[in-house]
Amino acid sequence: METKAAGPGAFARFDLNRVPSPCFVVDEVAVRRNLATLKDVGDRAGAKVLLALKAFSMWALADLVGDYLDGVCASGLWEARLAREHYRGHLTTYSPAYKREDLAEILRLSDSVIFNSPDQLARFAEVIAAARAGGEVFDIGLRLNPEHSEAEVAKYDPCQTGSRLGFPVSQLRPEHLDGVDGLHIHALCEQGFEPLRRIWVSLEPKLEGMLGGLKWLNLGGGHHITRPDYRKDDLIALLDQIAQRHGLQVYLEPGEAIALDAGILVGEILDTFENGLPVAITDISATCHMPDVIEAPYRPAMLNERQAGVTVRIGGPSCLAGDIIGDYVFAAPPTPGTRIAFLDQAHYSMVKTTTFNGVPLPAIALWNSDTDALRLVRQFDYADFRDRLS
Repeated sequence: METKAAGPGAFARFDLNRVPSPCFVVDEVAVRRNLATLKDVGDRAGAKVLLALKAFSMWALADLVGDYLDGVCASGLWEARLAREHYRGHLTTYSPAYKREDLAEILRLSDSVIFNSPDQLARFAEVIAAARAGGEVFDIGLRLNPEHSEAEVAKYDPCQTGSRLGFPVSQLRPEHLDGVDGLHIHALCEQGFEPLRRIWVSLEPKLEGMLGGLKWLNLGGGHHITRPDYRKDDLIALLDQIAQRHGLQVYLEPGEAIALDAGILVGEILDTFENGLPVAITDISATCHMPDVIEAPYRPAMLNERQAGVTVRIGGPSCLAGDIIGDYVFAAPPTPGTRIAFLDQAHYSMVKTTTFNGVPLPAIALWNSDTDALRLVRQFDYADFRDRLS
């Protein structure tokens, strides 16, 4: 996969030595700018926009999110708890499967609970009925697999053959929608408007006669609405058309778009040596701090990388042979103590960090690029590693 980073932006003037290493630095001005764009789209389209916590759950900015968006969406019980503790507005919860012992609390916390199949929904009918009898108020949704692939990488395609995500639309029958308030469709990954349009053109005829009894349609995430080249006016027109034609409230669940180009991961070169090419070891670990570098895979953009100079292979401090971030060009070979930073790391990287191999977690800092105010939100220590294990 190619990095979607647009460039350093305000981070071009950030002093990397102002924070401990490693450290995520999030620019609240950039987050606010993204949120304002999403609010504008939602307002003009009459759509509800939710933050996908799975992508960006830095709850130090929860109040800011609440100033712009209509709520959040969670992927299970713990994210639902986080949502109710720190965020405002509507809460949608979706998971490919639920544990019976978790579901009552999920129903209590959520405004909408989306199930992955009609069989799953039927199996928990008595839990749903009991929750409503106890006074809980919530909608029920069903996730559909539109069976129309637009993902650029097969393993990130929710519509691939054998996908576990959503009920195949070719199997959907009107009786499957008994007791269902809305449909959830998520088939995008870091994409623009045109793939969404094609998905809807493919899907709408297959739902003919089945949308009349529903209240809402959730078009999921993967929308790169805050990229400069996104066709926002076309999106607004499509969302309005869907709402008017079918009498539905439309929801969007962007995750990455909220924090796109809003954060960096700062690190430090620990050692260098030659082995066929210059090699540098940094305190940033691909496997522990940026796992998508290995899983996607992709090459993250580095702040201030040169067009010409010395190519250096940068890798992390873990024992994993594949803990390689990539090959990068420096004006001169970096020396131990040199600070570096990788761009566009606020989304997904922050939520996926691990302490494999005892590698410390990066600190988290909040920066305001307008005022230059900097606040260290969180630092992690040995106890955070130790207490996960027993």
